Amino acid sequence: MTAGMSQVRKRSGAYGLRSGPLFAVAMIGASAIVMVGAAPAAVAADSQSKQWYLDAMRADEIWKSATGEGIKIALIDTGVNASVPSLKGQVLKGLDATETDGTTDDYDGHGTTMAELIAGTGEGGGLRGLAPGAKIIPMRMANKEFEERHKSNTFDNSNAIRAAADGDAKIINMSIGSVFVDSAEKEAVEYAQSKGKLVFAAVGNTGHKDNKPGYPANYPEVVGVAASDRDGQVAKYSQHGDFVDIAAPANDIPRWCDETFTKYCDGDGGTSAATALASASAALIWSANPDWTANQVLRVMFESAGRGDDWKPGTVSNYLGHGIVRPNAAINRGIGKPGDADVSPLTNERTTAGGSSDAGAPSEKPSSDDDASSPPKPGADGAKETDKDTANAAEDAGDDSQLGLILGGVAVFAVLAGGTFAVVRKRRSA
Repeated sequence: MTAGMSQVRKRSGAYGLRSGPLFAVAMIGASAIVMVGAAPAAVAADSQSKQWYLDAMRADEIWKSATGEGIKIALIDTGVNASVPSLKGQVLKGLDATETDGTTDDYDGHGTTMAELIAGTGEGGGLRGLAPGAKIIPMRMANKEFEERHKSNTFDNSNAIRAAADGDAKIINMSIGSVFVDSAEKEAVEYAQSKGKLVFAAVGNTGHKDNKPGYPANYPEVVGVAASDRDGQVAKYSQHGDFVDIAAPANDIPRWCDETFTKYCDGDGGTSAATALASASAALIWSANPDWTANQVLRVMFESAGRGDDWKPGTVSNYLGHGIVRPNAAINRGIGKPGDADVSPLTNERTTAGGSSDAGAPSEKPSSDDDASSPPKPGADGAKETDKDTANAAEDAGDDSQLGLILGGVAVFAVLAGGTFAVVRKRRSA
């Protein structure tokens, strides 16, 4: 988007959980932004028993050391239903960036699911969050259905990012994506970085289709999050490229079926859920190390991420980035060094504000349905069916000789294309 543009936005469910918001862009006119997730498959009988990744990530062990307490996360999404049992007391005052009714109520269910995955208490049989000590600041934006019913602010996404940057949230979570560059959004994430925020965004769910680079995940200041499945493989739908920075579990994760909040549904959470769990992982690490900057938290996330034994040092995968998040390895095993507080591990460049640890203090301003069932066809996007390298997300030596993400004793693997690990990426530039 560019300042002053006011044309009507078209919205479509290009690759999302449901239709998602579209933002007008310069020279383009309109672009599709969607809630990055996947359609439900069946009603979940017991949502918590299906949160397999909590055991795999050793959440109980993590919570003995850190719960995310003291960390606030700005959730830019469809709003949050703060009255569901699992989120009572977990949601702070937010912003209605749509500028419609002034509330941050969830009109879709997507935002509430993300909030629970991050900070849910599990009360009432609801989802248990990976960082139950963290607090959520909802920043409501519009999706297709909402915009069809209401006249909403064209700049809701960029305005939400700026409001989050000016508030006291340390982390900004965006489970959204678009294939178009949005200048207002780009400037907003640059501003958020200058304020010392750690920004996560979903890379998208069309990896088995067109696999176009997505935004905001593709901006240099944003951590692009990919999705992994129960076996630690990169999810077939997860988009891939040099915009992928890290990965997190996403498949077979319950979610609210719709805006009625009467039941959970089964299905893949998509890179939406992966992004929420990456943000929660950051909250855990930051709460255990409150004096660190965003740069240091992210660097430790990268260095402690699950990788294969053959993963060459200094290389980054176009499918899993630096690997699968392992907050337990960082918090309880001390894997990863925080390094320079003022240098971004995304770009290796000095950040504008130095990423100061006091950045983020309160300001005076108020605070799809894609088919992911088949792998890429030979030759599609340069991928081949036989081009598989394994990236074992094993814990490092001394970590009780246990593998990092394990399910039923099976080691966790990630599929990489090209017959070799990706070389060090040329980081994306403006």
